[in-house]
Amino acid sequence: MTDTATSPVTTAPQIVLISGLSGSGKSVALRVLEDAGYFAMDNLPLAFVTVVIEGLVERGEHRIALTLDARGGEAVKRLPDTLASLREEGLDVRLLFLDASEQELVRRFSETRRPHPLANGQLSIAECIRAERTLLEAAAGIARRIDTTNVSPNTLRAWVRDFVQLDPSRLTLFFESFGFKHGIPLDADFVFDVRCIPNPFYDPRLRPLSGKDPEIIRFLESIPMTQRMFEDIYQFVSRWAPDFIRDNRTALTVAIGCTGGQHRSVYLAESLAHALQAKHAVRVIHRELVE
Repeated sequence: MTDTATSPVTTAPQIVLISGLSGSGKSVALRVLEDAGYFAMDNLPLAFVTVVIEGLVERGEHRIALTLDARGGEAVKRLPDTLASLREEGLDVRLLFLDASEQELVRRFSETRRPHPLANGQLSIAECIRAERTLLEAAAGIARRIDTTNVSPNTLRAWVRDFVQLDPSRLTLFFESFGFKHGIPLDADFVFDVRCIPNPFYDPRLRPLSGKDPEIIRFLESIPMTQRMFEDIYQFVSRWAPDFIRDNRTALTVAIGCTGGQHRSVYLAESLAHALQAKHAVRVIHRELVE
């Protein structure tokens, strides 16, 4: 993730609530924050969240990280109300939701041979994942979502560190490049398909490079279609961003996809972020690049 905006330091106690599907990386995210000096608690039942946070703030803790999952049953559906209540008390509360594809979650549970938290001897792992996704639907709808399907632990750690540096009072635009052959990101709010633009992959000299390299930039900028695509996406995001701000959204993920996620989508994600950074906080995510 490329940091292209600087956020002001907040003086309010910062609370990070981490939710998401079991096996999606919540423990990795919590350890990142604990290492960064947050007071960390794992798997706190929702019924105790408010009283625990208030108690910790009263004793002087100013950075707190908690994980919440579906083991609390139907109660987790009240997380949006809890979040609103904490914010009314003047707390800087951020909700991070980690997700992954069902196929990937099944693979992770099979490899570790751990039982799913909702397993009762009757449901398969896939059925447990679907039940958990339904329980957490309300939380996913109001959180900053991160799809960890094709993400390494090191990359996830970097994204979590970046997440806590964002200004919660501003809309942050995440431009995420990806390859369609690896699947559409689950965290995308908008998806743009740029596979119609000529592909540098078919030039052996350009194939090993990425959309960040000058050679690829020159190649793509020489194609009029590239500029038309850029302008259309730029105008769309610029036109609709104010409406999302009025809807109290603090993050919007715009996913740009090409075939492999190496050239065209990377170039456009970088270009759009650069063009819009004067209006909004922006971040760039290149899902398929190893950086």
